[in-house]
Order: sequence, then C-alpha cells, then structure tokens
Amino acid sequence: MTKKRRYLLMLAFMASTAVMQAAGNLRTVENLNFGWRFHNGDGTFETVATDDSAWRTVDVPHDFQIEQPWVPPTADEKADNNDPAANIKSRLSSRGFKEMGIGWYRRHLNIPDSLKGKRLLLQFDGIMYTADVYLNGSRIGGTDYGYVGFEIDVTGLLKTGADNVLAVRADTRQPNNSRWYTGGGLFRDVRLVATDRDLYFERYPLYITTRDNRYVNVTVEVVTRGRDKKMPVELKVVAPDGSTVYQGRSTVSRSTPTRSVEQQLPEIEIPNPKLWDTETPNLYTIEATLFNEKGQAVDFATDHFGLRTIEITPTEGLKLNGKKTLLKGYANHHTLGALGAAAYPRAIEKRILMMKQWGINHIRTSHNPYSRQFIELCDKHGILVVDELYDKWTRQHTGGRVPFEALWQKDVPEWIKRDRNSPSVVMWSLGNELQQDPNQPYNDWGVTMYRLQKTLLQRYDTTRLVTVAMHPRYRNWQTDSLPCDLAMITDVQSYNYRYMYFPGDGRRFPWMKFYQSEASVAAMGQNYFEMDLDRVIGLAYWGAIDYLGESQGWPAKGWSQGVFDIALEPKPKAWYMKSFFCPDEPTVHIGIVDKKGDQMWNGVQTGNDGMSDHWQRVPGKKLSLYTYTNAEEVELLLNGKSLGRKANPTADAKHRNQIRWDDIEYQPGYLEAVAYNGGRAVARHRIETTDDAVALKAEPDLAMNKKTKNNKLANSTSGGTTWLADGTDLQHVRIVAVDKKGRRVQTAATKVNFAVEGDARIVGVINGDINSHELTVGNTRSLYNGSCTVILRAGRTPGKVTLTATAPDMKAATITMQTY
Repeated sequence: MTKKRRYLLMLAFMASTAVMQAAGNLRTVENLNFGWRFHNGDGTFETVATDDSAWRTVDVPHDFQIEQPWVPPTADEKADNNDPAANIKSRLSSRGFKEMGIGWYRRHLNIPDSLKGKRLLLQFDGIMYTADVYLNGSRIGGTDYGYVGFEIDVTGLLKTGADNVLAVRADTRQPNNSRWYTGGGLFRDVRLVATDRDLYFERYPLYITTRDNRYVNVTVEVVTRGRDKKMPVELKVVAPDGSTVYQGRSTVSRSTPTRSVEQQLPEIEIPNPKLWDTETPNLYTIEATLFNEKGQAVDFATDHFGLRTIEITPTEGLKLNGKKTLLKGYANHHTLGALGAAAYPRAIEKRILMMKQWGINHIRTSHNPYSRQFIELCDKHGILVVDELYDKWTRQHTGGRVPFEALWQKDVPEWIKRDRNSPSVVMWSLGNELQQDPNQPYNDWGVTMYRLQKTLLQRYDTTRLVTVAMHPRYRNWQTDSLPCDLAMITDVQSYNYRYMYFPGDGRRFPWMKFYQSEASVAAMGQNYFEMDLDRVIGLAYWGAIDYLGESQGWPAKGWSQGVFDIALEPKPKAWYMKSFFCPDEPTVHIGIVDKKGDQMWNGVQTGNDGMSDHWQRVPGKKLSLYTYTNAEEVELLLNGKSLGRKANPTADAKHRNQIRWDDIEYQPGYLEAVAYNGGRAVARHRIETTDDAVALKAEPDLAMNKKTKNNKLANSTSGGTTWLADGTDLQHVRIVAVDKKGRRVQTAATKVNFAVEGDARIVGVINGDINSHELTVGNTRSLYNGSCTVILRAGRTPGKVTLTATAPDMKAATITMQTY
C-alpha cells in the first residue's frame, strides 16, 4: 500500500468512523450523521415505543423540504394578481414554493460501557428552522433559531450498555417567518462527545489572537468540578508545513469559587512567520492538552489560526497585513442549489473555488451564520468574510417561536466563540435592513439593541469591527438628507445599494467607513466604478448565484438575477464581473440580449437583461448584444467579416467594460469578438452555429479541479481531486449535449436519465432553469442551455462508481470514478 493510499484511508476513517480519538483517548467524538429514520409529518413520535421500522433511512446533512413537490399559486392567488401576464406571487413565493411542515428524525444509540462515568454531550451544528430534541421520550433541549449550533449535556441521561432513542422534531415554521428558502431538518452535523467528568475544556475553549504578525496569545477556558486548582495546559503550535514551531506548558489556576476559569497563557513568538492572506492562506494549528494536578492528561482541544492584521479606516478602507485590499464579493443565502439547505462541505467548497476563479475574494453570510465548515473553507482558500447573525431583529424574522429578545443572549456567544479564531472573518454583522420594519426592540430603530448586542459580542472578541447592513440608509425609512440613527453608531457604515451617498456622508461625517453590503447586479459595474475604490471597504453583489426562494413570481422558484444560474453555469454577465474584478487578466465575452429586464426589489432595479451566448438564431433576425471586456477596444467579426471596432468607454462608469452592438443580422456560421490592447489582440471569444446534438458528455468535478489555480485539494477531507468514501463527500458531474464535432449544443433540452453502480447515490439533479417544474431529487433532469448536473454522494466503501447518463437519440455518457 502506498504512503498516499494510507494517508487517504486515514482521512476517510477520521471523517466517517463511529468514534474519533484524540491525544490518547482523552476526548471521543462520535459522528451521528448516519442511519437516521425520517418521517415527514407530525405526531407523537418522541416515545421509545414508537415503531419507526417503516420510516425512511436518511443520512445527515439532510433537507426534508427540498424533496417536497412545488406548490403553485392557488386559484385565489392567481385571481388576486392584477396583471395576468405577470409572474404570480403566493404565500410561498419567498420560501421557494415549498410547503411548510414538520419532520421527525429518530436514531438508536448504543453507548459502550467504556463511556460510563464520562461527561456526555450531544452537539447539533444546526437544525432548520426550530427544533425539539428528545432522549428516551423526554425533551432535553432544542433550538429556536436553527442557524446557530448548540449542545446538550446528557450525562446521566444516556444509558450505557443499553439502547437509547434520540428523536428530533424539526419545524420550518410559517411562510412569513423567513424571507427566503430555509430548508428543513438536520441540515448540519450531529455528534456525541465524551470527556472527563470532573475536568475538561469548555465549548470552544481557545481564544487565539495575534500581534504584529509574529506573536500569538491564547486564552483557554477550563471547567473543574473536582478539587483541582492548578491545571497544566500544554500548547503545541504546528506550522503550515506540518512542523512544530512551539511546544510548552503553562498552569491555569483556580483561585475563586467559580468552576469555570478563563486564563491567558504566556505569549508565543512564531519563528519565520508565514502570513495569511487571500493568495497564500497559511494556517497554523494549535493543539492544547489539559492535565490534572496529578499530571494525567484529561482533555484535548485544537483549532487553527492565521497570522494576519486587519485595519479599517475612513481614508483607506480595509488593509490586510498593511496592504489595501478591496472586498470584491457577493452576498447569497446559505442554500446550495439542488441540495437545498443540506450543508455539504464539498458543495460549499465548489462554490468558493468557482467564485475565486472569477475574481471574488469576499462573501457576506447573509443573513445568518453559515456552517462552521464554510468558515473553515474560507480560511483554507483565502476568502474574506463578513459574518452575519440575523436578518431583522423581530420574532417574525428569527424563527417565530420566541421573541427576539429571548434569542440574542444565547446566540451571540455561540456564534462569536465558534468563528473568532478564523482569519477569514474580518467583520461581524449583527443584522440586516432594520429600517424596513418599525417593530424593532425598544422602539428606536435598532440603536439600543445594537449597543446591547455589541457589548455582549465584545465580551468574546474585540479584534473586529461590528456593523449592521442598512437599507435604506435614510433616517427611519424616510427620504432624508441624513443617515439613519443606526448608521451614526455602527463601527462600519454598511449601506445596501445606496453607495451614491458615500461621498456626501463622508464629507459630513469624516469618521465614517463605507461598505456596500449589497450591490445590485443590474447596476453592476456602475456601482463599482462610481465608488472611490481607494477609500471604501468594498462591495458584495446581491444574489450573484441564483437561489431558491425570494421568487419574484411563479413559475420562478427563486431568485434569477444572478450572474451564475442555480446550476452554477456562468451567464454572459459573469464575464463582465470578471473584467473588473480581474483587471490584469484580458477578458472578452459576447452576450446577446434576449429580453429586457425590468424587475424591482426593495425599491431597487434588480432585473437583468435576459442574455445568452450561443449562435443558434432565426436567419435574418436583427440582434442587440454586448461585448464585455477590460481591453482598450473590441472588433466584432461575422463569419470572418469585420463589423467594426469600438473603444471601451472607460471614462464612463455606467458603461465601462461593456460595448453595445445593435442591428447585428444573424447569419449561420460564427460570431467572434477580438479584444485589443495597443493594437495587439489579447483575448477572443467565438460562438458558433452547431449541428444537432448527437451525444452526451460527462464532466466530473475532478476534471474541473485539475484546472484550478493554486489547487491544494488533494487529500482534502472536503473533497476536491480525491473523492473520499466517507459517506458525505460529493462528486458533481456536469452532463453536456454535444454535436458531432464535440461542441456544446445550447438549444438541446432533452430529458436525461441517470443510473449509478457502486457505493454512491444521487442526492441532487439540477439545471439552470429557475422556472423548471422538475424536482431537484430523483434520477432524471432535462437539459437547459445544453447541460445539467447530477450530484453523487459517496458511500463508505472505497471502490469504483460508474455513472451512466442516457437521453433519446443521443449516445450515452458513461464515466467510472474512484472513491478512496
């Protein structure tokens, strides 16, 4: 067996084995993701006697709502629509036209006698949207805001050497309890943790801060329920290359009656420090071992960190390690297309890598914490994160089960302690668009609530600024020359869409620091170039990837104004974004206008022109199109004949990098755009008239990742160039219809059938048509723009997996892949 093979097996074992052991069996962590029984619907199912033998077996992460049928508007809702030709809204428009409901999960736990006398914890990384947890028929806990994780101490409740029944009731709540598709169920990981009962590390016990990109300070949180008053803690620091750069022991002392002790350990100097940034995201690891007074090791904790500095000023925006760094990003909801809310690390990583190729260096987690794996992957790949906790601070918008005032005291510490060591997190955001709802606590438009939450937040982290995304930026929703009251007290002035007020507000209030927390894709380019890029923090394009929910009307199942469709296929405007996010990479791309976009959202023009980039048209039809480019000029050629050259209007912020061409008469053949700098061709884009589709072609993730710059994904536990047989890792396989020359046929719309052999199963099928009535589960999906994607979830037995895709009148595509 090769060394690489042994390493891969070790990683797969650690990810999927029933019990992971750390530092000599000090703490055990059992993965509870597999083998749950699921029932869609409510009932009295928490009892031990409940017969769940006929229930379906599912594995976590799981979103039960994504499996449900679409619910079209009712006859009454259609009748209420004033314009019969318009898209039709319904009570479920925001929630993705999926019915609300309740799902039950049950799992049997057999606790070995070896855990007798241990402290036992159940950990849930999130349950959507609210939930109750039962053990052996009794309620032991739950969540009122499922985006935030929690743990339940079940010491003395779990019976060792016997069968235990764990049951979870998950509730999506009512349609108005969220403004987007949330999903439902056990959408993140579940674990059972065992520690010493008398002396142990607290949840998220390490607080790691750095100084001058060389020095590291670690505060540890220890709980002692015995007589120990002097508790040694050994720290080990591992460098990005795997070498140990520090190892030492300090003593934590308890001198007060409190059982919980927080103590900062002596500062550590890192030799030859390797900094973390967006291009070289170097990560260090700290391993902490806790000892009792007898010198026996009793617990273990680990976390990673990066050596980096963040400074945000009114005159220079954000500086990373002393260098001006503009946030060039996007803001989306947490869902993952065909997978719904199920938080698969590989699907998250796929999006991060894709967006980084298009110039993205920043993501805002609107409007709730994403999974911990998301943050860790941003750490790994150098993405700068604005980490957001809530939407509006009301009961309605935070689960609907309890008043908002009952949530934040618990949610803020859990959220901050979970993410505070991650170098990718550069700013905290407590909420979003409070100005649209007057029912904020204390009747002062969020001012008092912001101060209360910030005070608690800074109990756990003082290294980052705190903000709230605001829309509109006016005082109390009135058109006003002054910013709203909340903007006058936040650390950063985060305006959704209203970047045009940055200059005036900056002159009046020179201490303000500006971030365009949402930017309209419809105004893309203009809302970038019109900012003073030397002074602002940056921007996040709202809904850059199409997503379920927040539909502007049936039949659209969600947001459709992104530059990538819901299947992650780039639309022509994606190249426009790339042209200014990657200014040093010559770019040109043709986008043909099919329809004019006129949708409004939140008082902002969000509708994009419907565009395509194929050359299959009606002969003689006159077309309008854009060439997106960052070059000086573009020449357009039709079947080799020049239609002229046009200069890039770089002095015009509204039209920079986009050149419009009208009255282009379609002729079969090809249309080519050639971009020039200094008279020299630097980029080309050619679209051709294709023949009919004759075959399907399969393109797995593996092929895509080989093309990724700075690809370090081999042996990654979250997927990448190695597909792990860990029960959770995914393989996205893109199916493309091609003609006899192997060219993609974008007009192909045939239904494709999938079959899988080997230890893997289909968990998602998707194409880019947000209006499609097909479900994202099953083994069929129609082509849209000539492609669709099938997503496979690996089993836990390494081996070959064969996928076959078939469609009428086309040669089938068969691909064999390997899991490790």
